[in-house]
Amino acid sequence: MIIIGSNNKGKVEEIKNILSHIEVKSLKDVGIKIEVVENGNSFLENALIKARAIYKLTGETVIADDSGIEIDYLDGVPGVKSSRFLGEDTPYDIKNKKIVDMLEGVEGEKRSCRFKCVIVCYFGEKDYIATEGVMEGYILKESVGSNGFGYDPIFLSKRLNKCVGMMNSEEKNKISHRGEALRELKNKLKERGYYEDIINE
Repeated sequence: MIIIGSNNKGKVEEIKNILSHIEVKSLKDVGIKIEVVENGNSFLENALIKARAIYKLTGETVIADDSGIEIDYLDGVPGVKSSRFLGEDTPYDIKNKKIVDMLEGVEGEKRSCRFKCVIVCYFGEKDYIATEGVMEGYILKESVGSNGFGYDPIFLSKRLNKCVGMMNSEEKNKISHRGEALRELKNKLKERGYYEDIINE
């Protein structure tokens, strides 16, 4: 069993969908309530902080991630602080509107941005796999669609020229930063010989 180190329902669903051949359980599934302070300076540091905390609590293998949106015009903001932008409890419709407002008058390529995700599969101290995924895009001038979560409604995928907030889960998982990182993680798990009987397709 692998525990997903997240309380974010959207993230948990994405991970379960992509790693469907592995027995993965959310924190809720195993009855764990934990809030980990993510005070690292990078996505990798934050993912490791979460993974270590949950591993110490459970002794089980943990998948933890940290992700965010980097906006070029804003020098990479909010970046590693994406979930804490304007406060962790602030609804994303407010966060999204704030970002749109901050880019008022900015046009074309200057609205470029990317979603980044780093995922860690943590087996124990000094024994972990880390992978990264990136999805390039642009900030829209208003929120679009009702699918996804977080900053999805203002993110236009450069690859598909479509707002992530309008994609279904299958479509999103094929191109998303988290999907890319998870597929790389699956390949690295195969290389290490872990879970071969249930991962091989």
